[in-house]
Amino acid sequence: MQLGIGQLAAIDVVIVLIYLVGITVFGSWVGRFIKTDRDFFLGGRNLPWWAIGMSMVVSDIGALELVGVAGAAYTYGIAVANFDWIGCIPALVLAAFIFIPFYWRSKVFTIPEYLGRRYNQLVRSMVAVIWGVVFIFQLGIFFYTAAKTMHILCGWPIYFSIVLTALVVGIYTFFGGLTAVVYSDAIQCVLLFVGSILILAIALFKVGGYNELMGQISSLGTDFEHHLSLIVPADSPTPFSWAGILFGLAFVLSPAYWLGNQAIVQRNLGARSEYEAKKSVLWAAFLKLFIPIILVGPGLIGVVLHPGLENGDDIYPTLIYELLPPGVTGIVFAAFLAALMSSVDTYLNSASTIWTKDVYQKFIMPGRDEHHYMLVGKVLVLLFVVLGVFLAPLSGRFPSIFGYFVTIYSVFQGPLLAILLLGFLWPRANGKGAAAGLAFGVCTSAALFWIQDLLFTCPEPYLYIAWWAFLAALAGTVAVSLVTKAPPAGKIAHLVYRGGVDQGS
Repeated sequence: MQLGIGQLAAIDVVIVLIYLVGITVFGSWVGRFIKTDRDFFLGGRNLPWWAIGMSMVVSDIGALELVGVAGAAYTYGIAVANFDWIGCIPALVLAAFIFIPFYWRSKVFTIPEYLGRRYNQLVRSMVAVIWGVVFIFQLGIFFYTAAKTMHILCGWPIYFSIVLTALVVGIYTFFGGLTAVVYSDAIQCVLLFVGSILILAIALFKVGGYNELMGQISSLGTDFEHHLSLIVPADSPTPFSWAGILFGLAFVLSPAYWLGNQAIVQRNLGARSEYEAKKSVLWAAFLKLFIPIILVGPGLIGVVLHPGLENGDDIYPTLIYELLPPGVTGIVFAAFLAALMSSVDTYLNSASTIWTKDVYQKFIMPGRDEHHYMLVGKVLVLLFVVLGVFLAPLSGRFPSIFGYFVTIYSVFQGPLLAILLLGFLWPRANGKGAAAGLAFGVCTSAALFWIQDLLFTCPEPYLYIAWWAFLAALAGTVAVSLVTKAPPAGKIAHLVYRGGVDQGS
C-alpha cells in the first residue's frame, strides 16, 4: 500500500508549531530554578505525586508505543495488551509498597549507585555502562519513530524530522532537567489521552462500531484466528503466547522495567516524601488500566480498514493521515509529539544522570561541587542528543520498531533483575557473585539471540530469551556467592530489605 504524504492543513501546522514552541519555552523557563545537580537530576526532591505518576505513564507509552503497539496489534492481535495489564499493573503495585519507598529512603541518585553500595564498584560500573549505552540506543529509536510519522503526515525528510525532534527536546531538557521533564510530561499526558481517544473514537465509527469490528476480524480466516484472543496458545507463531507473556514478561521484563529501570525510577527518587513516592506509582498504575484500550484499538481497527500493510508500524500514522479532519489532525499529531518527547526527555535525563553520577563523579572528577556536576550533566545531554541522531537510522533496518526496542531490553533486563532481586532479598549474595551472574546472564541472552532460529518457533522470541537469561544470571550469582566469601554483615545490614536504609553515601 502506498501512502500519501505532506497533507497537513494550515491549522494543523499552526497547532503543532504552537505546541513545539510552547513546550520549549516552558522547559527553558523552568531552567531558571535549576542551581545544583540535585535540582537538575532529581528536581530538588520536590516533585508532586500527581505529576510524577503522569510522567511515568506518558514516558512508558511514548511515540514508540503509539506506533509500535498499534503495529503489533495489527500484526498479532489483542494479546499485546498484556504488556500493560500483566506487564505493568502487578509490578507497579509491588514497586509502590516495597521497592520505591526503599530507594527513596536510601537517598541515591541512581539504581547503579544502590547496587554499588550493596555489592561493589565493579557491579555499579557494569550496570551503569549497560544502562548508559542502552539509553543512548533508545534515543535513536525514539527519534526514528517520530521521523517516520512526520514523513507520512508532513512530507518532511526523515533526517530533517530526526534533527527537529532532537533540537526541541534537547533544549528544554538541557535547561530544565528532571523538573522540566516531569511537568512537561504531565501536560503531555493529557494531550496523549485526548488525542488517542479521538483517533480511537473516529476510527471505531468509521469501521461501523465495536460489534462490526469483531465480526469482520472473526471472518478473516485462520491467519487471524488469535487476533481476538488475550491468551494465545504456547505453540502459536507469535511472540505474545501465554508462556512468553507469563515467564518472559510478567516474571522478568515487567519487574525489571518498573523496579530497576533508571529512566522510570529516577522521577520517584525526586518525590517530596516517601508517601508521595508511593502515591505516584499507584496513580500511574490506575492510569495504566486504560492504556491498552487506546493503543491496541487502532491496531485492530486498522486490520479492517487497511488490510495488507507490509509493515504494521505504518497503521497508526496511516489512520491519523486518512481519518482525521483538519484541526483534529493537529491535536492528535501534537499528542503524538507529546508522547515522543516524554520518552526522549526521560531517557536523555536518565542517561545524563548515570554517566555523570556513576562514571564521571565516581572515576573521573570526584569531590567537585554540585554546580560542577550539574554543568557536566547538561553537556552530556547535548552529546547524547547528537549520538541519538546518528543512531536513529539503525531502527529502519529492523522489521518492527517495537521488536527492536524490546529486543535491546531483553538482552540485559533479565540479568539485571536477577542481581537486583538477590541483592535486595538475599544477604548472602556478594559482589563477585553479582558480577559473574550479570556477565553470565548477558552472555546467555546474546548466545540465545545468535541461535534463536534453531531453538524458537516464534519470529521474535525476546520474551523467552529474557526468561532464560534471568535464570542463568540467578544461578550464576547464587553459585559464585556460595563459593566465595560472604559480604560483611555490617556493610549490608541497611541495604537488604527489612533492614532499614543506610542514609550515608
